[in-house]
Amino acid sequence: MTKLMIGTVGSPEMLSGEMPARQSLINRVEHSDIDHLFIADHVSFHTGLGMDGLINAATLAAMAPETTILIGVYLLALRHPVTVARQLSSLAMSAPGRIVLGVGVGGEDRHEMEICGVDPAKRGRQTNHALAALRGLMTGAPTSYDCEFFQFEDALIKPRPSPAIPVVIGGRSDAAVKRVAELGDGWLGVWCSPARFEAVLSQIDELASGRTEMPDWQHGLQLWCGFGASDSEAKAQVAKGMEEMYRVPFKSFEKYSPYGSPDAVAAFLAPYVEKGARTLNIKPCASSEEAGIEAVHEVATLLKKAFPDLVAS
Repeated sequence: MTKLMIGTVGSPEMLSGEMPARQSLINRVEHSDIDHLFIADHVSFHTGLGMDGLINAATLAAMAPETTILIGVYLLALRHPVTVARQLSSLAMSAPGRIVLGVGVGGEDRHEMEICGVDPAKRGRQTNHALAALRGLMTGAPTSYDCEFFQFEDALIKPRPSPAIPVVIGGRSDAAVKRVAELGDGWLGVWCSPARFEAVLSQIDELASGRTEMPDWQHGLQLWCGFGASDSEAKAQVAKGMEEMYRVPFKSFEKYSPYGSPDAVAAFLAPYVEKGARTLNIKPCASSEEAGIEAVHEVATLLKKAFPDLVAS
């Protein structure tokens, strides 16, 4: 049975600035009930904001040697699969068994796709081809691929990651669900209800019935949360963060972005765990980085107490 994994974001404060302050934050994570760090990936998002998911994963894996790192989600279509396979092979050598690759198609900023030479209208299809090619490359066997987006013959990437790097797929569309069923090891949901989450997992099982080997599914949920001394303070924290990132009013996200105390957030998340979510990526918005880590720790403690059978031994 897949165990419950609860993570917090690998924040800019962990990835830049004076090393003692950065390491202090990492130490807080490693001495808590938090299981992993997750990080985003963008080349140039809206105003030029960006973060390279694989480079940041390597940094965090070195700084937090006991912690799993989840790249959620990587914009695979913006890169060539052969070079990504080499990066993952190198990363797996340094942090074996501690890397999870999340893949998404992006698209909230179409210009980000265009400046990388990717047609936004074809990004889903390009992601599918890149995923299929990457799957072959990560076996360590000679791999050839020919599609409308790239071509290569007998590419060989060694050593292959051992253990294999799980690939979870983000997205809410029917195309994303089909992508999980055919090419993924799990779904990373976002902005959906528990009922919708359960329905998607059933849909994935049905669509994946023809796969030669069924994965040990690692389904999860990614969400922003607000924490504060009062509900209004917590709401203000998460609203500010999301509006700055997505440039859309918070009311568009509020239904799926809990805020308040750790108890309230844990209560919000419990139905998702009951429906099959095993990875929870919590982006905390709080008065300080330390307060956010502590809040996610408390949420993790509460959920692990509520679901003892899902706690890793």
